[in-house]
Parts: sequence; C-alpha cells; structure tokens
Amino acid sequence: MRPLLSERACPIVVSLVSSAALVLAAQQWVAAQQPVTARSASQTTFRTAVDLVNVGVTVTDRKGTLTTDLTPDDFEITEDGKKQTVRYFAAGDRAGQPGPELHLGLLLDVSESMQEDIGFTRTAAIKFLNTLTDAVDITVVDFDSQVRVGRYGQNEFARLVERIRQQKTDGNTALYDAIGLYLDGANSQPGRKIMLLYTDGGDTGSAMRFGELLDLLKASDATVYVVGMLEHQTQSSKTTQRSILQQIAEATGGQAFFPLSVKTLDAVYEKVIAEIRAQYTLGYLSTNDRTDGTWRKVEIKVVRKDGGDYRVRARKGYYALYKKP
Repeated sequence: MRPLLSERACPIVVSLVSSAALVLAAQQWVAAQQPVTARSASQTTFRTAVDLVNVGVTVTDRKGTLTTDLTPDDFEITEDGKKQTVRYFAAGDRAGQPGPELHLGLLLDVSESMQEDIGFTRTAAIKFLNTLTDAVDITVVDFDSQVRVGRYGQNEFARLVERIRQQKTDGNTALYDAIGLYLDGANSQPGRKIMLLYTDGGDTGSAMRFGELLDLLKASDATVYVVGMLEHQTQSSKTTQRSILQQIAEATGGQAFFPLSVKTLDAVYEKVIAEIRAQYTLGYLSTNDRTDGTWRKVEIKVVRKDGGDYRVRARKGYYALYKKP
C-alpha cells in the first residue's frame, strides 16, 4: 500500500495553457531573473532564506558506474574560481541521512507520432512512478499541440495512473512549452526537483523558442532527465534532435538517454532511478555577498585521494540575488 501524504499534499490541478500565455509567463519569469527591477533576480540551485546555495551532484567513475560512498570532505566547490566551504551534505538514499524532500515531474509526449508506441509508453511510465514512492508529489505534464498539467499526491496514485492510461495521441509536439510550464510550476516548490521527459522527436508546435527555454533551464533548480526515442527519424533530424535534448538535460546537470527500442524503456528508467537515488546534495554559503543579480559560475570536483578518476555532473552555476541599490 502506498503511504498517505502529510499535510503538504497537493490537490489535483489541471489546466490548459495557450502557447501565447505560456510564452508571456516565461518571458516575465526570465525577465525577473535579470537586474532590471527591485525584484529578486535568481532562482538558484536550491536556495534558502539564509542564502544557502544547494547543488544536486552526480558522480561516476570513468566507466560510468555511479559512485555513492563519498563524504563532504571528498568534494571541492569553487564559485567564480574562489573556494567555498560545504555547509550542507546529503548523500542520496543513504540511511540515517535524509535529504531534501523530492518533487517528481513526468513529461509525456502524446503527439500523433507516438501512436504506435503509446501503449508500452504508458505501462513503462506507470512502473517508473510506482518505484519512487518517496516523492512528496508527482507533477504530470502531457503534451501534443496543447499542454496539460496535473499535480498528484502519493495518496492520489490511482487517479494519476488512470490519467496516464487514458492518454490518446493527437496533434503536434509543443515540447518547449511543456517544459516551460513545468519549470514555472516547480519554481515555487522547496527541496529537490527531478523532471523526466519522454519524447519521440523535436518541437513542432511551441510558441517558446529554444533559446528562451535554455534561459528557463539555466534559471531553474530542477534536474532534468530525458528519454529520447528518435529511431523513426531521418539521420539528419536524429542528429539535430539528439543535440537539442542533450542540451536540455545537461543545462541542469541531468542526462539524456536514447534507447533503440521502446522494449528497452524499463532498463532506461532503471538507470534514471539509480541516478536519482545516487544524487548528492551539496550546500554552501557564498563568499560573494553582493546582491547584483549576476551569473555565478560553480565548479565541483571530487578530491578524494584514492587515485580514482571521477566524473561530476551538476549545473554550472546560478544567478545571484538582486537588490536595487
């Protein structure tokens, strides 16, 4: 039996958003990140009332095997080249060290081109969600020419499953609008945010442009994982869309996967779950206390002295808070 949620449970919210309204909201949100008004200029990587900057970090060895036994002393953080001190540390699902609460987002492409594989896609998505019972809530965004979003608590899982099972394919692919809408809603959620995107191709119906989407991703604190089913596309289109989906994931410290068949989706989802379970959260108080709204470059290294060759994936920075002089 799935556990009931606490008082933080969110009621179902379903909305249809026009492309024009979404772009306007996105432009307003991105504009709010820049130092042109008295408003706060940044959505940093997990930021608290005391300006603690938290970064989700995934570490692998050179073979791609996840490294899950690191300690705070094994990491070095620099911001604009200046070393920072780790003040907060959480190591995935390590016993006795609960991390920040998890908010999960699932974006499903239900455009017309998905018709052949939609049955398997539904089943794999439900199986994936059923594995992550520790998520505080689950936001589902399904999109074709339109974008629809609903947020469900764990005690509403049956209703969530029914929603996914009822999905029918139709229309174009408003991919960028769907991601933008999810990020806008996730902006107000405290804690750790993981978004999984499933799509079979490029955007064909969004009002939002790719550059605008990258701005939103850069300003967001969600980690994005992408499953791109591109085998039905031409080679030139496949190359282009693969690059776009990789940029979407890498901008957030996530990763993109490109399975050769829908039959391998379960294995891909298992890899994503393993990544989520293995993600570290590092927090620090920046030594730069200026509230100038500028971009701060963050670099994280593993400095464990065991001769290991470690690879780190994390977002590359954040926007500082902005206060009008």
